[in-house]
Order: sequence, then C-alpha cells, then structure tokens
Amino acid sequence: MTPEEAIKTALDYENKVYKTYLEAVDNAKDVAAKKFFSLMADEEKSHVEYLEAKLADWQKNEKIDASEIETAIPAAARISDGLAKVKAKLEKQGTHGAFGTELASLRKALDAEKETSAFYQKMVSELKEDAQKLFRRFLEIEEGHKAIVEAELDAVENSGFWFDIQEFNQELD
Repeated sequence: MTPEEAIKTALDYENKVYKTYLEAVDNAKDVAAKKFFSLMADEEKSHVEYLEAKLADWQKNEKIDASEIETAIPAAARISDGLAKVKAKLEKQGTHGAFGTELASLRKALDAEKETSAFYQKMVSELKEDAQKLFRRFLEIEEGHKAIVEAELDAVENSGFWFDIQEFNQELD
C-alpha cells in the first residue's frame, strides 16, 4: 500500500469512528454519556482534519511530515480516577445495567476502535519510515481510545474488571 492509499484508508476508518461517536451522542440519554461521546467525537474529528492535511501535503510534494498529533484523552491515571468516581456513583444509585442505549453505543465504538487500531498496526508493520512514524502515533492514540472505551464498558456493566484486571472473584477458592 502506498502512503497516499494508507492515508485515504485511515481517513475512511477515522470518519467511521467519528460517525459512530456522533450517533452515540444523539442516542445517549445520560448527560455524562453524552459528554464522553462528544469528547471522543471531537477527538476523532481532529484525527480526520489532521489526516486530510497530511494527505494534501503528500499530494503536493510526496512527503509525509509526521509532526506530533495531540490527543484530548487525559493520562491513564486521570482516566482511572474519573472512572472510579463514575463506578462509585453507579453503584450508589443502583443504575448498573440501566444504560442500554449507551452500552450498545460503547460496544459499537469499541468495535470501531479495534478495527482502526488493527489497521494502524498493519500500517506500522508494512510502511516505510516517515509513513510508519505517522501511523505509529495513531496506533498509540487509538489503543488509548480502545482502553478508555473498555474501561467505560467495565464500569457501566459492573463486570468486576477494571482496565482488564479482575477486581473480585465470586467463586470460592
């Protein structure tokens, strides 16, 4: 795959994820869920804009400037603290499992994030230096997105897992 084809394909993935989050914002009933989905939509929109600029650069001079792309997603420790508060609130209110629309949106978003991450992983392994560097950063960001969506799912579903680590076990040893 050429760098131009890779960027165009990346734009397809990013637009798909962006639309997934926009749809989730429209469908969410919970204010906190709307805020989360809106943040993620904004993040994905910035990816689309960034990739459009990189595509224009490539088409103009066949070079990729892999300048750093920023992310609005906070550091893992901040995510963990925030989600712990959400989880405590849900447990106190007894509202686990009451977010059907939001859960469906989270699952759809997770699928889109996984698909996008897999594409970036492939590009990192197949493309040459500058293009590889561009997609390596996107892979890092999308892996973070995947982690935060998984954490949101775990918190809302009360699955007993927090960032893929089991918090409790209901079976007797």
